Amino acid sequence: MTKPLSYKRHRFPPEIIAHAVWLYFRFSLSLRLVEEMLLERGMVVSYETVRRWALKFGPEYTRRLKRKRPSRRDIWHLDEVVVTISGQKHWLWRAVDQDGYVLDEIVQTRRDTKAAKRLLRRLLKKQGCPPRRMITDKLGSYAAAHRQIMPAVEHRSHKGLNNRAENSHLPLRRRERIMQGFRSPGGLQKFVSVFSAVGNLFVPPRSRRSALAIHLHRLKAMAAWKSAAGLA
Repeated sequence: MTKPLSYKRHRFPPEIIAHAVWLYFRFSLSLRLVEEMLLERGMVVSYETVRRWALKFGPEYTRRLKRKRPSRRDIWHLDEVVVTISGQKHWLWRAVDQDGYVLDEIVQTRRDTKAAKRLLRRLLKKQGCPPRRMITDKLGSYAAAHRQIMPAVEHRSHKGLNNRAENSHLPLRRRERIMQGFRSPGGLQKFVSVFSAVGNLFVPPRSRRSALAIHLHRLKAMAAWKSAAGLA
């Protein structure tokens, strides 16, 4: 069982803390911009306090968010993007499904078969079942890892078919520019785990949807966030 959230010894009420954390992880905002937005509403909070709230409560909130139920009909889109940290190249390996929902992501120093196998093993363990199809670009490491980990799954290797995974990197790229880069691989891993979980909460269903359906989905997402923050 997840332990209940505690806001003891915090000067600000939980509603303000949860709102500040939501602003920081949901939108492409720097800590100082979040500070300014809170100030506009009459709340004097320093950007350093917002940073501490994000580090402390961000992971706690995401642990309480419900994950999308895995299905054998899912299609996995896999891709990797380079992130330079302190002059050294690291690779952020990411998997998303057919709806753009981030399934998992892992920071590694390698871009080879060993790294691809590690991603696939994590995905199988986390999802609990293999997908209907796996789509990647033409990096040979994916094909080699596929043959060893789940050869029965259909694998399509084509750059044009993998736009969904490549587009999933764009929000993080925007945040990387605003944050002026990441300080460490561990810091990047912690950030993307919360950043993607918050983004997943607001990913609408793939089926055709009206403006009213999208509006209702966002209201449900906000209610789920408040429940995770212990405000419901």
